[in-house]
Amino acid sequence: MGGQVKNIVNELIEFVESSKISDKLKAMFTNAINNTFTTTIKITDRDDAFVLTGDIPAMWLRDSTAQIRPLFYIDSQEADELIKKVIKRQWFSIEKDTYANAFNETGDDSKWTHEDITDFDSPWVWERKYELDSIAYMFQLLAMYYNKTNDESIFDEKILSLMNKLVDQLIVEQNHENSPYRFERPNPWKETDSLRHSNMGTPVGYTGMTWSGFRPSDDSCEYQYLVPANAFMVVNLEEMSNILKKIKPEESQLIEKMEKLSKEIDAGIEKYGLIDNEKFGKIYAYEVDGLGNQLFMDDANVPSLLSLPYLGYVDKEDEIYQNTRKAVLSELNPFYYEGKVAKGVGSPHTPDRYIWHIALSIQLMTSIDDSEKEQLLKYFETTDADTNLLHEGFDVDNPNEFTREWFSWSNSMFCEAILNYLGKEIIKK
Repeated sequence: MGGQVKNIVNELIEFVESSKISDKLKAMFTNAINNTFTTTIKITDRDDAFVLTGDIPAMWLRDSTAQIRPLFYIDSQEADELIKKVIKRQWFSIEKDTYANAFNETGDDSKWTHEDITDFDSPWVWERKYELDSIAYMFQLLAMYYNKTNDESIFDEKILSLMNKLVDQLIVEQNHENSPYRFERPNPWKETDSLRHSNMGTPVGYTGMTWSGFRPSDDSCEYQYLVPANAFMVVNLEEMSNILKKIKPEESQLIEKMEKLSKEIDAGIEKYGLIDNEKFGKIYAYEVDGLGNQLFMDDANVPSLLSLPYLGYVDKEDEIYQNTRKAVLSELNPFYYEGKVAKGVGSPHTPDRYIWHIALSIQLMTSIDDSEKEQLLKYFETTDADTNLLHEGFDVDNPNEFTREWFSWSNSMFCEAILNYLGKEIIKK
């Protein structure tokens, strides 16, 4: 399987090799994309594709979507078939537990920890942190696959049934007091490794947005309405409902639920998710609770505020986004760092003054400033610790100090950022 996948991505390697970027960036691209597609994807005896996140033996719904995004730049049946196998695996997994974020290859009861106290347990679940973005990423992958292939067969009875269940869950989580979900990690290594305040999280009021227990960093939310994740969900509910109207009009009830939910979440963001900042003007909050509390920060993990145009929620030149971007890339964001070798966004998930390559990739793909783009390319060239791979976080003063030597999400994000920089576009039929 490794050789087959490597042959699929050779087309992209050749495209980058013939481009104007530096030899160092070309070497990094080749190494990063080969690493993802020859070390993390396994075709199982179910004929689906289990996608390791890298140095952790589990498949995250979020990471697995992001890891295979380079395939959407390749016009080949082999690429399409591999995407379809990943979709098949995601929906096989989510059927086991619709609140889980990461899954095992087999039902062997492997866990991040067996100490978690929650309302449901499955031997297929590696970790049961409810992350809104997981569902959004699954919807996104389905939509991107359909838009690339026009393959209606992907929307089979099983996926449509599970989609109904997930949308109903999102609706329940608009009023979290009605939720069955409980999560507690006794003796967590840090506060954010478990829900805060209680096993139901921090108090919330109704906003129209839908609740998330954890951020895409796997850290718990301080306030449970995670604005960028809700924005991402708006985009994917709209896209999915439009596709279903075209190919499955008989699913009118599901379509109506999706459209209504999307509008309610979007209205909630507009009403509760904006902050009037004295320096930057109107900006998006990162998290809110519907009770008057708002948190401004940004995290390197996607969805993030910095990534809103990448997610399709706003245009790069949108005024509120530009205000927000300036705020994210400033001292107003407690996880923005400037050091001797680079400046950019980090995360409370990693040590203080560690920048993430994922955030640099997003910054590159959302930039409208050519000089900023060139500077970001130089950061990539000088912060890989001579590995020709991308990491999780690296020390802003010494990139030889970094976390996660093998982190496939970061590798794939860099590859997509390079393709984006070179003008390559995602394929749509």
